Amino acid sequence: MKDTTCEYRAADEPLPRRANETAMVVLLAISFSHLLNDTIQALIPSLYPLIKEELKLTYTQLGLVTLTFQCTASLLQPLVGLVTDRRPMPYSLSVGMGCTLAGLLLLASAHSFLAIILAAALVGLGSSVFHPEASRVAHLASGGKRGMAQALFQVGGNAGSAIGPLAAALIIMPNGQGSVAWFTLLAALGMVVLWRVGGWMSQRLRTASVAKEKLAPSIPATRLPLGTVVFTLLVLVVLIFSKYVYLTSMTSYYTFFLMEKFSVDAAKSQILLFVFLFAVAAGTILGGPIGDRIGRKPVIWVSILGVAPFTLCLPYVNLVTTVVLSVLIGAILASAFSAILVYAQDLVPGKVGLIAGLFFGLAFGIAGIGSAVLGKMADAIGIEAVYRLCAYLPLLGVVAVFLPSRRKVKALLER
Repeated sequence: MKDTTCEYRAADEPLPRRANETAMVVLLAISFSHLLNDTIQALIPSLYPLIKEELKLTYTQLGLVTLTFQCTASLLQPLVGLVTDRRPMPYSLSVGMGCTLAGLLLLASAHSFLAIILAAALVGLGSSVFHPEASRVAHLASGGKRGMAQALFQVGGNAGSAIGPLAAALIIMPNGQGSVAWFTLLAALGMVVLWRVGGWMSQRLRTASVAKEKLAPSIPATRLPLGTVVFTLLVLVVLIFSKYVYLTSMTSYYTFFLMEKFSVDAAKSQILLFVFLFAVAAGTILGGPIGDRIGRKPVIWVSILGVAPFTLCLPYVNLVTTVVLSVLIGAILASAFSAILVYAQDLVPGKVGLIAGLFFGLAFGIAGIGSAVLGKMADAIGIEAVYRLCAYLPLLGVVAVFLPSRRKVKALLER
C-alpha cells in the first residue's frame, strides 16, 4: 500500500563546514538583483497616473494591466520551480532579467493599451524565471539561517518596490514615458550580477551533491502525515490571500486614494507611496531573523492579524494619520512572507524551487486578480469605499491558529 505521508526534515542534510557557512556576499548579490528586478516591476503601477491620462484608460483597464503582469509572473513560477528542482539552471537568472529588459524597451515606446499589456507580460515572464531560482540561491547560501536569508533576499525586492515609485516621481513623471528606457541600464547590470551568481550556484550545487551522496545512507527520513501537510499549506494560502489582496490595494491604488480623498498631486502621492513601500522593506528584514529565533508561527500570527486595528482605522483619518498608519501597516504586514515561505519549505523538504515558485506565484497571482477586481469595484463604488472594504482582510489572519507549532510537529514526527 502506498504510504500517504510527506517527508520532513527540520534542517537540510549537513554539509562540510565551509559549505555550510552563510555566503553573505552571495546573499547581498541576490538581494541587490532582487532590488533591481522589483524596481523595474514597480515602474508599471507607478506609470498608471501617467498612462491613465495619456491613453484615457479606466480603472478596470489598469487592473487588467496588473492582472496580466501578475498572472504571467505567477502561473509560470511553480512550473519553473518544479523543473529546476529536478535540474537547477543557475544561468537562467540572467536570462530572466533579459526578458525584463525587453519588456522595459517596449514599455518606453508603447502608445496603445495592447502594447502596455504585452510589455507587462514580458516583465512578468522575467519575474517568473527569476524568483524560484533566486530563492534557491538564498537557500543554498543561508548556512542554515534560512529565515534570515529569505528575509535578506526579500528585502531587496521590497526596497526595489519602494524605489520604483520614487524613481517614477523624480524621473518618469517630469520627462515622460520615453524615459523608462533609461531603466534598461538597471536590467543590464542585473544580468551581469546574476551571471556571476549563476557561476557560484553551479559550483555550490556540485559541492552539495557530493556531500549528500556521501551522507544520505546515514540520515533517517522523518515524516509528517500528508493530510497535515496539505491542510497546513491551505492555511498558508489563506494567509497569503489576506496579505496580498490588501497589499495590492495599497501598491496599485494608494496614490489614487490619496489624490481623491486629500487632493494631493500625482508627484506627492508617489512619494507617499514610497514611504509606505519603504516601511514594507524595513518590516521584511525583521521577520526572517525573528522567525529563526522564536519560530515562524508567532511571526505569521502577529504580522497579519496584528495590522487589523490599523487597516480598520485608515479610511477614516486625516492625511498625516493616514501616512503614519500606512507605515505601521507596511512594516508589520511585510514581516510575514519570509516566515511563511520557510515554514512551507520545512513542510516539503527537497522542493525548494517548487515551494518558492508556488508561493511567489500565489502572491503575484492573488495580487493580480485582486487588483483587477478592486479596479472594477473602484469604477463602480469609488476608491474610498474599496479601502473601507479591504480594511477587514487582515482579520483572516485568525486562521494562523491552525498552523502546527514546533511542539506539535515534533509530536507528530515521534508517533
